[in-house]
Amino acid sequence: MTTTLAIANQKGGVAKTTTVASLGAALAEMGHKVLLVDLDPQACLTFSLGIDPEDLELSVHHVLTKGMDPLEVIIETDDGVDLLPATIELARAEADLLTRTGREHVIKSALESLEEELAEDGNAYDWVLLDCPPSLGVLTVAALTAAQGVLVPLQCETLSHRGVGQLLDTVHDVRRFTNRKLEVWGVLPTLYDGRTNHARTVLETISDTYDLEVIEPPIPKTIKFAEAPAAGRSILATSRSNKGAVAYREVAANLVTRSQRPRKKAAPKKKAKA
Repeated sequence: MTTTLAIANQKGGVAKTTTVASLGAALAEMGHKVLLVDLDPQACLTFSLGIDPEDLELSVHHVLTKGMDPLEVIIETDDGVDLLPATIELARAEADLLTRTGREHVIKSALESLEEELAEDGNAYDWVLLDCPPSLGVLTVAALTAAQGVLVPLQCETLSHRGVGQLLDTVHDVRRFTNRKLEVWGVLPTLYDGRTNHARTVLETISDTYDLEVIEPPIPKTIKFAEAPAAGRSILATSRSNKGAVAYREVAANLVTRSQRPRKKAAPKKKAKA
């Protein structure tokens, strides 16, 4: 069964896109078939995997707003993962979808049809990672509606905590209205500098503050993350033995273990009083 994981945090600069690219590459190294979906109009994931968004005629925008078959848009990348790319056109998708009935289910419907199409040949994806935009708009809600789990990259500094409560409120609403089986897998500490007391203190308080599982290990801060997109590859390809690449491989292995846990049953609906 395909595991669909949304990587979400409405605050920018928390290594969200780096996390999607790196985890995707790590899962592919482990032999999993992986699809990455770029849902950010800035198309940073697309660019970081060596694809110039300006050269693309088709993108995830056409899948979500025009009903195009995802197989016509998916691109194979050098990192061993497939990509449903984004372009600046995706910025129009929010407005296009706002008035559409069932807009929250548009990503889920596209992925379900893709899975059915590929399953006929026994070629379905093991993992689909959704790179959510840095907002809590229609696209993020649609991604959460399509996912079994949500992973929250969180920079280990106090200001990065602001807004996480809003994200969790959105997750709660999605559970109530569009995806009762959605689970928060936990927070992934990123840009971690273990030499500072502040970073260590923040890491220690994350779990207590949000009552969330902390995905280990924390991702260390390293300049190699900034250099990788320029090469159009993930850090696992450009700096294989770097501490950041090693950490993402370990996180990917832990997520595979996490995916094998029995999924929680949705809470039964309360009967309306007569």
